[in-house]
Amino acid sequence: MRQIVLDTETTGLSAEAGDRIIEIGCVELVSRKLTGNNRHFYLNPERDSHEDALKVHGISNEFLRDKPKFGAIADELMAYLAGAEIIIHNAAFDVAFLDKELELLGKAGFGSFVGQITDTLAMAKEMYPGKRNSLDALCDRLGVDNSSRTLHGALLDAELLADVYINLTRGQEALLIDDDAGAAIGGIVTRIDLRQFTLPVLLASDQEAAAHEEVLKQVDKASGGKTLWRLNPTQPMA
Repeated sequence: MRQIVLDTETTGLSAEAGDRIIEIGCVELVSRKLTGNNRHFYLNPERDSHEDALKVHGISNEFLRDKPKFGAIADELMAYLAGAEIIIHNAAFDVAFLDKELELLGKAGFGSFVGQITDTLAMAKEMYPGKRNSLDALCDRLGVDNSSRTLHGALLDAELLADVYINLTRGQEALLIDDDAGAAIGGIVTRIDLRQFTLPVLLASDQEAAAHEEVLKQVDKASGGKTLWRLNPTQPMA
């Protein structure tokens, strides 16, 4: 199970209006564990950032002048992301910018390169309806240390989002059984043949059986005698 947590910074809010990507940060998870196989790019957007965007990311136009253009890193980036589940906070925003950059190069849309796209903002809204679900809010709610986040930065935000995602989905750990777990990085799998054990059958005591029967009677009474286990098998249900 390979997942990439991705974030971008941009010159503004609208890819359709000509804004461009200036930074991409990617953090890899394999079997829900950080691998350190990350990617980070600063990009020359061939235009200046809007003043409001500069206040958010703090990446100056001068700093980006000698950085590569998106076209120079596109093949490397898409090869790195190929087939993975991509995890993004407010995915519609980042994907719109990635789609536009790829379109300008005459390439297929972003979704055609990856396995699937998961939006943690949509997940958070479903889990915490009516609450603030920004990345900072989720860090506070889930105990993720974001004290180093004074400005937005793609790699830092991707690292924080990876921790947030793991916390958001922690309940899945007990549900995921990966037959290929032995291939996980650093994974150690011990297989035990349970057929060597004789498991005892523990029967309920008379006292436990009587207590159980009393609970069933109370439930039957509360339902007006309509519990399924009290109905005659030939008696039709109401």
